[in-house]
Amino acid sequence: MPLPFVYSSQDFVTEVRRNRANRLVPAKFDTTIQEWWTDRMDRGLFRYHLGDLQTRILPGPNGFVAQLNIQRGIERRKPQEILSIQQEFNTKQFNFNKINHEEIIFEMIKDNEGGNESGQLQQPCKMVVLVNVSPLEFGHCLFVPDPSQCFPQVLTTFAIQVGIESVLLSSDPGFRVGFNSLGAFASVNHLHLHGYYMDHELKIESTPGKPLVPEMGFYRLLDFPGGFLFYTESEQVEKVARAVCLVTDFLVEGNIAHNLFLTRGCPPMSEKDPFSRKGVRIAVWPRMSCFGAKEESAFNVALCELAGHLPFKNKKDYELTTERDVIETIQKYLLSDEEFHTLEQELTRLVMDV
Repeated sequence: MPLPFVYSSQDFVTEVRRNRANRLVPAKFDTTIQEWWTDRMDRGLFRYHLGDLQTRILPGPNGFVAQLNIQRGIERRKPQEILSIQQEFNTKQFNFNKINHEEIIFEMIKDNEGGNESGQLQQPCKMVVLVNVSPLEFGHCLFVPDPSQCFPQVLTTFAIQVGIESVLLSSDPGFRVGFNSLGAFASVNHLHLHGYYMDHELKIESTPGKPLVPEMGFYRLLDFPGGFLFYTESEQVEKVARAVCLVTDFLVEGNIAHNLFLTRGCPPMSEKDPFSRKGVRIAVWPRMSCFGAKEESAFNVALCELAGHLPFKNKKDYELTTERDVIETIQKYLLSDEEFHTLEQELTRLVMDV
């Protein structure tokens, strides 16, 4: 049985700042993931040993963070062939019920603080956290809602809520959570989110947003790449998670691929304290679909790249790629201005009617 990691909303860390002089003591969530992740690395459960990654900040206003991770490109499991955003789960393909159980770190269990008569812990689903054996960065884990249920790679309110709560449980502003839909470079059609530590500031943490339905924490990103933004602090997690899921359900029904990136950030309309990271930003990028097996030699545009974190698989691209190259590559995968504007109107009405 996986070790239980029991938490409540009282464990959320609210006063996080993007300031090296004011780093908080690591939270229990961070120490648990990092200690057990390092243990699995030391025991040789990964496909390769991940040391300190060569990193450079690309010159330019976007501050793209480039990292060289050659072994991931060589050693990772071959991605599945994806043919549809609504593709059904296939038990014959690789899924997280087939992993080595030593890869499991813990099972997240939320204590609802006496919110039910029996006093028992209740939640709609369990969340299993396991190491990603082909890590992008330090602490790279996968968050898998009840693997035995065999959910396809389509977000649920529960998955989104626990993703947000995981960021709030961390005292490290470099802890990130993300999701790739089918057709948006998801590698496995079994519901999962990624979580990892990347200790460089990303523009997405503080880029401004235009209010669409601010009472639901819903905004449009004003900077490149164009997308939508939700923002929540610890008191509004459930409400915002439901709103995010409304948006992603709409995208799935419309066969629109999408990527999500969850990170500590400041409020979208606040310029008073740009270093505050007390809340969570959830960026949602609708994008062009890519079907068929992943092209491993390509510069894949997925959750990391859209957020400004660029893992490179070869040294030449790592050293020579410019900010302009990155923008041109990402632009190919974004919706046209007309498509995005139409979607913005539809999603604003949808969230407004909640």
